[in-house]
Amino acid sequence: MHVATLEHQVDFDGWRKAARTFRLAGISPEQTAFRVGAAVGGLFDEAAALPATEPAFSAPKAFVDLAREVILHRSADRFDLMYRLLWRLRDESDLMHVASDVDVADALERAKNVSRASHKMKAFVRFRQVVDDTGDAWVAWFEPAHFVLEKTAPFFMRRFANMRWSILTPDGSAIWDEDALTFGPPATRDMAPAEDEIEEFWKTYYASTFNPARLKTRTMQGEMAKRYWKNLPEAQLIPELVAASSVRTEAMVAAPAAEPNLRLAKTLSRMNRDHSFEEGFVPSTLDELGHAVQACRRCLLWRDATQGVCGQGLRKAKLMIVGEQPGDQEDLAGQPFVGPAGQVLDAALEEAGIDRDDAFVTNAVKHFKHTPRGKRRIHQTPVTSEISACRWWLDAERRLVKPKVVVTLGATAALGVLNRRVAVTKERGQPLALADGSTALLTVHPSYLLRLPDEASRASERERFVADLKQVRTLL
Repeated sequence: MHVATLEHQVDFDGWRKAARTFRLAGISPEQTAFRVGAAVGGLFDEAAALPATEPAFSAPKAFVDLAREVILHRSADRFDLMYRLLWRLRDESDLMHVASDVDVADALERAKNVSRASHKMKAFVRFRQVVDDTGDAWVAWFEPAHFVLEKTAPFFMRRFANMRWSILTPDGSAIWDEDALTFGPPATRDMAPAEDEIEEFWKTYYASTFNPARLKTRTMQGEMAKRYWKNLPEAQLIPELVAASSVRTEAMVAAPAAEPNLRLAKTLSRMNRDHSFEEGFVPSTLDELGHAVQACRRCLLWRDATQGVCGQGLRKAKLMIVGEQPGDQEDLAGQPFVGPAGQVLDAALEEAGIDRDDAFVTNAVKHFKHTPRGKRRIHQTPVTSEISACRWWLDAERRLVKPKVVVTLGATAALGVLNRRVAVTKERGQPLALADGSTALLTVHPSYLLRLPDEASRASERERFVADLKQVRTLL
């Protein structure tokens, strides 16, 4: 048995060097083993240098990228799995494109789990305030499902650049001193503060926003697994809130309807007398536009939507991102791209080096078009007349924000901006000059990536999507 000893759990460079040596020496996966640190060696370990018997080779980029992710998985056999794939690539050059292969599927699933663990870390890290000799600092304790600390820490560095913070985990520590990000040794739970003054305010806010009528316990636990609850201050309230949900729902149903706001009713009535907003109303600010869209009756989509959803972001952003329409979650929240497609967009923007906070994000259509199916509201694509009716609002946003670059996500957004039908797959990635002096760039909608049937297609299309966004960064 030939054994390679790695320095630490995420020693990718050490694994790559050993794996390359093994393959050049013609040693099959059954004759190799990878161990971490001072792990006890096997009875037949061999430490002697291995002569090369195979020709030099290069591994496909798709394999290398996948290996970097899989090695962050907490499974003990991840190194062996990736060497087995590397060994098979010698005779199966297209192996990484066969998503149905057992080893490839296993590796893709582990990479997916690593990505999910990184996402959960971004969502469920809770900083607590401490005071030391140099002033205020923020410390969080987190127990990631996989070895994602070094992968995820740069996200917090960008998001909280003006704060001194530390994230402590059983695998290691990340420290940001407002100048450099460093990594330290593993920590224990008692090294982090138990609570701070802000926590009670946060729990009060969380309890006040809890909607018992929309409670889906299984869905909630799917997004916020119980393993994370012990480190979330608001999780202490969840059992009580869930237990009382039926009583609160009955009370909400039994409560009499609130009286309408007479001032708002008069305003809506006055604005609805003039269906031509171009003549009767010209918004001078984004706030004014956001209030006015609630009275829009230019098409019939307002009847079934909770509210109109205008754009959100910098008032003078250089970049405007235009999607299709609000989805179910956006319709309820009153904010664009906060649902699953928004999460895909956020991750792609981050990978492309674009801060969403520096952009203005909106939709071509401001009301959610859907059809009911049981308790669900199923998305429907807006028709041309609805897109044309809503173009007045989109043009008003563009006039007020004055972006340098407008990115359209999907065919509906492109029609709203360009006022013509386009084949996104043919025109994507090509800068187009607009009449107001800005530049448009077409790409697919993030929801398209979510609908792709297999992991390989999703990975390939996501890579193209990120490439389009990187081109946007160049245009800016």
